[in-house]
Amino acid sequence: MNQLVRMMVIVVLLAFALMYGASALNSSQGYSGANTLTIYNWGDYIDPDLIAEFEKESGLKVIYSTFDSNEAMMTKIEQGGTTFDISVPSEYAISKMKEENLLLPIDKSKLPNLKYIDPSYMNLSFDPNNEYSIPYFWGTVGIVYNPELVKGIDFKSWNDLWDPSLRNQILLVDGAREVIGFGLNCLGYSLNDTNEEHLQQAKNKLKELTPNVKAIVGDEIKLLLANEEAAVGVVWSGDAAEIIDENDKLTYVVPEEGSNLWFDNMVIPKTAKNVEGAHKFINFMLDPEHAAQNVEYVGYATPNKKALELLPEDISGDERFYPRKEVTAKLEVYRNLGKKMLAHYNDLFLEFKMHRK
Repeated sequence: MNQLVRMMVIVVLLAFALMYGASALNSSQGYSGANTLTIYNWGDYIDPDLIAEFEKESGLKVIYSTFDSNEAMMTKIEQGGTTFDISVPSEYAISKMKEENLLLPIDKSKLPNLKYIDPSYMNLSFDPNNEYSIPYFWGTVGIVYNPELVKGIDFKSWNDLWDPSLRNQILLVDGAREVIGFGLNCLGYSLNDTNEEHLQQAKNKLKELTPNVKAIVGDEIKLLLANEEAAVGVVWSGDAAEIIDENDKLTYVVPEEGSNLWFDNMVIPKTAKNVEGAHKFINFMLDPEHAAQNVEYVGYATPNKKALELLPEDISGDERFYPRKEVTAKLEVYRNLGKKMLAHYNDLFLEFKMHRK
């Protein structure tokens, strides 16, 4: 028994020694709160060269983590086990994080490059006066398709997805708001609808789409569509731009019933350890040359009016991704529907996914 106790004591001491050693090593390599910057972002959502340039310019070491949904990001920040200095949530998530006191206010005096942001992307309903967030990218949800594989269908309407000729030819992005949203839109309802009768109609309508749905997928949707593994995909506009860049046979359209106009903004979580570094990073990303470089890597639309001037005409003048005002007038920003209703949307989406099996 005494030998067992001694062994347990040795194991505990070794564990503490390893923890101390790792902490000391991290500190010696620059991995402490004051000289590191921990960023929590969507996957493949920044040019890695910009991170390297920021590290060189600022002297800070960037620790970069990714998430695949706003819900996953909010849960991790709420739990507080890992602290992040920067995150990039979407508009409805920003609204929710404000309500739950998860964000620090932005000190705009430390962001001289904020002057380059187009005023039409500032002071929006989810964050009046941009007290807690700064624009990063914006875009739409629509349909990317290969005209050669879908003869005679132009997808001007969401209802075109239900065409019987598209059996097993459609890929859907794995997002409850996106899928339930176009289900509501095709019936003439708002994608922020909370009317239970309308939501059930949308769910039943989506179930009728099942024969045409090949898969519901994440980031791999880009590769699958570019390789013509499916003819049609419901995607975010930036993903569509990347897909078309890989295979110019495809094109992208926002259906006439309307869709989502989304915004991803940079925020500073309340648990941030390097608030000063966070402001430096935000200002760095607002630099027009950096913003333009990021657009060319990521493919999404920039809110930075000076960066837009630096981009090639085939990017800045492409109305599929920088739509005219009459198009954006039909689009809706996701509202924060509250925990209970968001959970209901997720449940409806899960029912739809289970119906396919």
